[in-house]
Amino acid sequence: MYSIITLISAWAIPVIIVFIPLFAAYRKVPVYESFVEGAKDGFQTAISIIPQLVGMMVAISIFRASGAMELMVGMMKPVLDWFGVPGEIMPLGILRPLTGSGSLAYTADLIQQFGPDSMIGRIASTIQGSTDTTLYVLTVYFGAVGIRKAGYALKVGLWSDVIGFIAAIVICFLVFG
Repeated sequence: MYSIITLISAWAIPVIIVFIPLFAAYRKVPVYESFVEGAKDGFQTAISIIPQLVGMMVAISIFRASGAMELMVGMMKPVLDWFGVPGEIMPLGILRPLTGSGSLAYTADLIQQFGPDSMIGRIASTIQGSTDTTLYVLTVYFGAVGIRKAGYALKVGLWSDVIGFIAAIVICFLVFG
């Protein structure tokens, strides 16, 4: 079974890359012209979301530079210690909904410091895969289509991140315990 999955994963992207243009040519779709038109739309979308991205990046910088993150980590550390959860992963739980690259860099630092097979490394890796960059997603996708009222989506996204964070910890303790 493992060899079949490995074979499929090795050939999936090349097959898709070849299949799509061939299928488009069969259907008489102008592939290059469609690509260029899509690229134009993508460029316009990128330009239109720049204000939202700048605002989000400024807010994240203020959050980190003000010491608010350290304050939140300090407040949560006794609770995490009581449950036996390493406090080093708390900044990842705060960073992950805000910034993908920042959380990935923090995860890499944790893995470098504690090792990939440590409980901290495993929990950090699982959190990376179990949560999303909610604020980035809302900024980019909602900004691209002009949605201004994202309150419910924000609440659902952040609650999903909290549940993903907790589930990642619980599953890591159950599996690697």
